[in-house]
Amino acid sequence: MPKIFSGERYTYHILIKGVCCCLLWASALLKDAWTIAIETLSWIEMQKLSERMALSRVVKQLGVQDPDAVRLGYALVVETVRRKNLIDKFINSQLSSKPLEELTLGLQAFLRLYVYQTRVAKNWCKIDLQEAKHIAKLGRAILGWKTLVEVEPVLGFLLTRQIKPLLDAVTDEERVALETFHPTWFVRYCFNLFGRSEAVVFLKGNLHPPPTYIRLNTLRGSQEELLQKLAADGIAVEKVEPLRYAFKVVSSKNPITKTDSFRLGNFFIQDKASCFAAETANPKLGATVFDICAAPGAKTTYIAQLMQNKGSIYAIDYSRRRIKTWRQEVRRMWVNTTEPLIADAQVPLPFNRQADVVILDPPCTSTGVFAKLPAAKWRLSQKSIEKMAEIQWRMINSCAQNVASGGTLTYNTCSITIEENELIVERFLSLHPEFRLAEIEPKIGLPGLRGLDKCQRLYPHIHHCNGFFVAKFQKQ
Repeated sequence: MPKIFSGERYTYHILIKGVCCCLLWASALLKDAWTIAIETLSWIEMQKLSERMALSRVVKQLGVQDPDAVRLGYALVVETVRRKNLIDKFINSQLSSKPLEELTLGLQAFLRLYVYQTRVAKNWCKIDLQEAKHIAKLGRAILGWKTLVEVEPVLGFLLTRQIKPLLDAVTDEERVALETFHPTWFVRYCFNLFGRSEAVVFLKGNLHPPPTYIRLNTLRGSQEELLQKLAADGIAVEKVEPLRYAFKVVSSKNPITKTDSFRLGNFFIQDKASCFAAETANPKLGATVFDICAAPGAKTTYIAQLMQNKGSIYAIDYSRRRIKTWRQEVRRMWVNTTEPLIADAQVPLPFNRQADVVILDPPCTSTGVFAKLPAAKWRLSQKSIEKMAEIQWRMINSCAQNVASGGTLTYNTCSITIEENELIVERFLSLHPEFRLAEIEPKIGLPGLRGLDKCQRLYPHIHHCNGFFVAKFQKQ
């Protein structure tokens, strides 16, 4: 698959409107892009894949080589998936024979894309009949006219009916859910957690993907040298204070994954929140570190950098596939103090060792990254939070025995729920009196909830990064 998205931040909504206004609808590029989008949405729906994983599978399956088609197809997918609940409700309001969910996956995907392109991208105002005809023609070419004929009668209604009557007929919670594109259960959860007004601001913040951040790799040279090489590659960045090596990508002449700086390991594409979590651990030179749930390698390589490649890092992960990616990133970033181990951290690790620093980044609901990965929010339910919290508890409870006397345990998630964060911390402290919460430096977030002021929370709408939670424990 052409690597044209990793590390790039596009305003997809604007991209789609710009591309579709200036290109001929009959072009091969648009047919390829819509084919990619329909297939990708079908895979997401069928196997609950992430946008990128589904796209990778489709591009390989179709053999598409045009990066512009892949880019546009992916943009259509992300923006359509982001608004799935509103689009689905609107479509179902116009279908009379059967609900959307009973149509073939291809038809479901086409109708969602059709509504996004003809209505949502135009803010439900302008009606472009010519564009709608060309999209219908694309649908016949991709799915076959016999397939599309089932829904063709409804395309005119989808093009002309208004969304306001639907929004006026629902409860306050459901209206907020439809207007901010979140599951109703999650809106209710946020209302209870933050209060209505703060929750709405947070939910609206998820409409905007965070900037792209990179972390300079000083194992490859001084910060000044690396910045000069970035400039030579046409990458403009801004320093993120008070983090040590984090920078926001302002602009780039080319995809940053296609530059010499990336290929040579001069930087790692890493969200600001993830950089913060690694710096919070603050390992000393020569320390022994356990990086639990280590793949794909952001934390491992940053910890090695902070330790100047002096010490021992044991990277533990349950997934062989993810460890394969971890190995590639460790080599690219010139890290030579690591040892991978495939193991389940929910049970005691298969060796009797203790570490000065243990870092646990367990699986979570990813409720802090809905802006970046919108498909994730439609796979979750309230029970998902409880399920993840139990996995996280087993992991942190198991990790306690691997922390040396005087050592630290850093726990972080990319979730905003209290079940996965503050309640885990409280439970851990109650059952492990040998640990206490330690001060976190630097402080770039807000205090934890439930009076846990030493913990730190980051929010997308406030800190312009993934939603994140960090707690640091010191063993007495």
